[in-house]
Amino acid sequence: MQIIVNGEPVETPDGLTAAELIRHLGLENERLAMEINQEIAPRSRHHEIVINPDDKVEIVRAIGGG
Repeated sequence: MQIIVNGEPVETPDGLTAAELIRHLGLENERLAMEINQEIAPRSRHHEIVINPDDKVEIVRAIGGG
């Protein structure tokens, strides 16, 4: 299926959860925030939120420093 991640089209397997999408994108060890269709996706629910075709996903990585 096709979704939009940070403004770019991305092909993914059907029926991914948010947690599986993070793994699919190689971001599983990153500190990040996710928004799906302009709604915050809490990390505690990533394993149950299903990504649908044409969803618009925004992922922001936290960067530490001073």
